[in-house]
Amino acid sequence: MNVALMTGILVISLLASGLTNVQAQTQDPFETQDQQDPFETQEANMQTPYDPWEAVNQPVFTFNLKLDEYVLRPVATGYDTIMPDAGQRSIDRFFKNLGILPRFANNLFQGKFGGASREVGRFTVNTTLGGIGLFDVADDIFGWKPSDEDFGQTLATYGVSSGPYIMLPFYGPSTLRDTFGFAVDSAMNPMNYLLSTIQSVAIQGGLTIGNAVNLRSMNLELFQDVDRFSLDLYGAVQDGYLQQRAQAIEE
Repeated sequence: MNVALMTGILVISLLASGLTNVQAQTQDPFETQDQQDPFETQEANMQTPYDPWEAVNQPVFTFNLKLDEYVLRPVATGYDTIMPDAGQRSIDRFFKNLGILPRFANNLFQGKFGGASREVGRFTVNTTLGGIGLFDVADDIFGWKPSDEDFGQTLATYGVSSGPYIMLPFYGPSTLRDTFGFAVDSAMNPMNYLLSTIQSVAIQGGLTIGNAVNLRSMNLELFQDVDRFSLDLYGAVQDGYLQQRAQAIEE
């Protein structure tokens, strides 16, 4: 996973999606189990998610917030002053275009052949006509919407439960299933096999950091009007993330 060097802090995008979905209608994606198995047990109510490692997750969450407050947000603020909004959106599309392999593979794994075909078509069109992915020509002209799938969702479609909730350093909210899925998706990056380990780590680390800074610059208002240390942000992010993942699996 190159976790130590891929310090792009994708927690910010996850936090953003989590807070956006906090007020969404709650539907129960879990099944109540009689035995507390790490892979199978979930609380039946979304208000009480399965979080047996909260004593560790809470300090990690605080660490991620501090990292955002003192490192990522200041850097993203400076970046925002020199990069126009249109440029930020183009860079965001560029990074999404690079992630074709996991999306394509997981669409196939889930039997979503139409989604897999769209991903190939989108990558081809956006790479050639869209300036290596800076513009989403495939959607604008052909109406080919992205079909985002990951290995965590693939495992869910095969009946693997999410397992305990986990707050990862740098990367943010996850579950045991999604953490494993993230590792598998990361292993699909062709740079792992075409370049030396040092080259791969350096390039992927740089791209991840650049992506994180760009994403954060697009969400500078995050937490601006919230005293993050007086509200239950941990619970809000947790509920939002689990709801967002449940919705992604259902789609």
